[in-house]
Amino acid sequence: MLIEFWLDQPVWLILGGLAGLLAATGLLIFWLAQGRLTQSFSASLTGVVAPFFGSVAILFALLTGFLASDAWERNRQASRSVLSERDALVAVRELSLAAAADMAELRSAVRAYLAAVVDDEWPLLKDGHASPKAAGALRELLREVSDPKLTDNLGQVAHTALLEQALRARSARSDRLALSEQYSDHPKWWTVLILACLTQLALALVHLERPRAQAAAIAVFSMAAVVALGLVAVKERPFDGPLALQPVALRDALALMTPAAPPALP
Repeated sequence: MLIEFWLDQPVWLILGGLAGLLAATGLLIFWLAQGRLTQSFSASLTGVVAPFFGSVAILFALLTGFLASDAWERNRQASRSVLSERDALVAVRELSLAAAADMAELRSAVRAYLAAVVDDEWPLLKDGHASPKAAGALRELLREVSDPKLTDNLGQVAHTALLEQALRARSARSDRLALSEQYSDHPKWWTVLILACLTQLALALVHLERPRAQAAAIAVFSMAAVVALGLVAVKERPFDGPLALQPVALRDALALMTPAAPPALP
């Protein structure tokens, strides 16, 4: 729940929360290393060689890379599913226009589905929910496309092409909904944050005899970790968060299919 609440915040709060956490842990580690109450104990740890820092930092870097790869892959999959859905619906419309038979009802069903997705379903994606209105519009579209009479009017080849494109749109919607239901991988995020704190601790151990260098090393690493993890956090969820994917492609397709209003009479 805490990770989800953090990822729901604006960009500046995501970065600010991360910076506050690493600043607090960095100051605590520095105080434990250089404070009067613990200085005698920390002095007994002097002698940890500098390469030790690399063993912890590599683990942090590897897991951060895996986390970033997962986030970027989800965003690519979401973009592909939206574009595939748009292309399939546009193809249904183009095939209906190329047919000799009057297929105005089919084109109206395509427009109704697009409008339901853009206006009703898209705001629900941030919570991983589907729209009953969009589901109903899709069923109506499939009913129009699967009408056996179309085979007589269009021919088997054209009717099969229409069915394939409609089913492609249905499959793309299913992929989009599946991606919206994927919540953040909490254990992976907690592991990355713990490794970030352990890397701060490793930096403190290799600079026990030089307080100023210790503070500078912890501060520089903490700033770098905020930049890296903050960038991953704002891209963690494709349909939610500050940089959520917008239905631009579907909205443009709807505008293309909406008949222009007749000019007003003077």
